[in-house]
Amino acid sequence: MTPATSRISDLLRASAALTACLIVGASATAYAAAPADDPPSVRVNYRTADLDTGQGTLALYGRIVSAARKVCAVSDIRNLSAVSLSRACEAQAIAHAVRDVNSPRLAAIHSAHQRQG
Repeated sequence: MTPATSRISDLLRASAALTACLIVGASATAYAAAPADDPPSVRVNYRTADLDTGQGTLALYGRIVSAARKVCAVSDIRNLSAVSLSRACEAQAIAHAVRDVNSPRLAAIHSAHQRQG
């Protein structure tokens, strides 16, 4: 497997891992949780009450974006291919996480951010 192919595979697994780690919980913190052999992942905990207000939903969206950036980070910003893959990984991870939460308010925030670029 070439380094570029390996990086693509790692980024796709990372975005899937972020989606898989988005869970309902009692805490509103994000923290790294990546055993040695697993792809990197970040768990984003939230309460359903967070989705009852625009401010809470916006805060959750910010935590999802932050987690996606951690999971999909590129180690060498001079490698334009890796940067492009990292951005695609972030976008995919965010979209999957938003879909998994299944909140119209969160989906609207995500849609607005996509239109703004």
